[in-house]
Amino acid sequence: MLHKPKQFIIVAATAEGKHGLTAFDAALLNAGIGDVNLVRLSSILPPGCREAINGIDFPRGAFVPTAYGAVCSDQAGELIAAAIGVGIAADGSGVIMEHAGICSAAEAQLKVEQMLQEAFTNRDRELKKIQVKSVEHRVAGKAGAAFAAVALW
Repeated sequence: MLHKPKQFIIVAATAEGKHGLTAFDAALLNAGIGDVNLVRLSSILPPGCREAINGIDFPRGAFVPTAYGAVCSDQAGELIAAAIGVGIAADGSGVIMEHAGICSAAEAQLKVEQMLQEAFTNRDRELKKIQVKSVEHRVAGKAGAAFAAVALW
């Protein structure tokens, strides 16, 4: 049985590689979560889960619940971006939204903010705080990647 996470970090990074997957892997390393196994999760931040201001020292190989958006491209000159956002309610519970695609960081961030607003409207709950991180990358070599995530521990 999985434990309920108590803390989270928000990360975002980009990278280049010879292949899409190696660019993605390098972006994970640049984000500080390249030596763990990401276990993709949907969009709920558990009540009471707090941001780890000084990061989290994940054990190498750990299974880390992660919500993320990622995009890879092999088109030289293409602009790609990823954004991740956490919306927090008054009771401390939250919702996570992500977006990644062929766009700017500002466009990805705006989309995430709009989705967070909609998610709270759908839940009929008041959104008290939004935190968003976004990155963009113009593909320079064979492949580029943009990655943004919320990792929980």
